[in-house]
Amino acid sequence: MALALDGKKAVVEELAPYAAKAHSAVAAEYRGLTVTELTELRKVARDTGVYLRVVKNTLAKRAVAGTPFECMQDKMVGPLILAFSMEDPGSAGRLINDFAKTNDKLIAKIVSIDGEAYDGSELARLASLPTRDQGISLVMALMLAPVEKLARTLLALKEQRDDGEASTESEAEAEAVAVAAE
Repeated sequence: MALALDGKKAVVEELAPYAAKAHSAVAAEYRGLTVTELTELRKVARDTGVYLRVVKNTLAKRAVAGTPFECMQDKMVGPLILAFSMEDPGSAGRLINDFAKTNDKLIAKIVSIDGEAYDGSELARLASLPTRDQGISLVMALMLAPVEKLARTLLALKEQRDDGEASTESEAEAEAVAVAAE
């Protein structure tokens, strides 16, 4: 059933803010998926912070106009489901990648990040990006390593100095005992 003009405008107005705020986007062909499978995909998407929407390509092209995902417009062909990563760049990629492992009818067609559109074959690269928390922990580990190394070095120097003073004191005591024994 065709949407009236007001309905089409509402769809574009609903989708445009998500496209403007998203970190990355994936467009996948969903031809042949059952309603149950799509419902399961939507449930997982809600749980992972991914905005998922089936929308006509002409409306999707209008919604992404003026956003970093404008580069996807020329490649939007066929029945597509759009997934926008709202929390971290790799979440939409992980969602589509994981779901496609169990449902071969879901095929990634377009992957977009930082204003660049890539072929669906690049989905694995996007899916392998660390989450926000993983990224923060990696940076913290990199920052903490030199500090830990410095602390271990200073502790080793202190122990070495303490051992050196202890051996000097031991030698002085041994000389004093030897002199007293004579």
